Amino acid sequence: MALIRFDAVAHSYAGRGGEPGDYALQPMDFRWEDGGAYALLGPSGCGKSTLLNICSGLLKPSEGRVWFGDQDVTEMSPEKRNIAQVFQFPVLYDSMSVYDNLAFPLRNRRVQRSHIDKRVREVAAMLDLDHVLKKRASGLGAELKQKISMGRGLVRDDTSAILFDEPLTVIDPQLKWRLRRQLKEVHKQFNHTLIYVTHDQIEALTFADQVVVMSDGEIVQVGTPQALFERPEHTFVGYFIGSPGMNFLPCRIDDGQAVVGEQRIALTEAQASAARAHGEGDYKLGIRPEFVNRANDGEGMPVAVRRVADMGEFRLVTGELEGHEIKIKLPVEAGTALGDRLAVTFPWQWVCLYRNERLIGSEV
Repeated sequence: MALIRFDAVAHSYAGRGGEPGDYALQPMDFRWEDGGAYALLGPSGCGKSTLLNICSGLLKPSEGRVWFGDQDVTEMSPEKRNIAQVFQFPVLYDSMSVYDNLAFPLRNRRVQRSHIDKRVREVAAMLDLDHVLKKRASGLGAELKQKISMGRGLVRDDTSAILFDEPLTVIDPQLKWRLRRQLKEVHKQFNHTLIYVTHDQIEALTFADQVVVMSDGEIVQVGTPQALFERPEHTFVGYFIGSPGMNFLPCRIDDGQAVVGEQRIALTEAQASAARAHGEGDYKLGIRPEFVNRANDGEGMPVAVRRVADMGEFRLVTGELEGHEIKIKLPVEAGTALGDRLAVTFPWQWVCLYRNERLIGSEV
């Protein structure tokens, strides 16, 4: 295992880029710490797979250098980088037994037979494959085949990193949670460096210690699931993380307060100071639907209720505040109906302020 470092890495499939729009991957400096569990999260086409393939050596960046520890591996093939990669669809030898599939990467490297048997049985136990070790892979279902594919990546204990490219896409949704849990247990036991690509925020937030959020070829935030939810550093992160995403209300800054239409919302001193320093610009107020409070009649800001959806555990209210749509999560017993007018407040500790889409004035 090794620390993986990107030094001014960028990629354009048309060759060396010039303008930002020419890049599939914008110029970046980044470090994957040894032994970390990372998720690369973002929509289709944001650059996740390009970044992963540069890391593995399947793709050479058009700019910059890739380092594993103190070694420049930019020109090295995947084999020489000592990388294991698990793809979206299982890569197996159907004519082989499960045991032989798991053992193949070690036999190919002429590892001692006793160590092969030990590692195969360790990984099989972690992935609940013990009972099928003697069976041929061809007769197994999609879940077991993907487990075997994951096991082939995990069985080597000398890899620099293990890369997962949307490995649970073909798995039944009811089984995904179990596989993610098993993968976390494997990471805890073996301490591999894991990089997991997905467009599914649930997968990313439940698997990774650090989530790397990408948009338009750029890393827009790296952080814990809690940090991404509570303090998105970019409006895209606020929109992409959460169900539904964060509310964003265009505002102007006046006398240390955010003004939305006729409504004035208190800012922290740090936010007000940051706004003064930045001056004019495109400001937005951000708050999660979970953090909007319902106030007593005659207090707070008026919201006209346009839709109410019963989500089982809560009611999702879509309303209008000063001409802007706002989502609010309320208890089932709240009794809110279409056509009602609510009074709401924004608790200061959950209000985020954005200028030109970037978070400013955060004290966290």
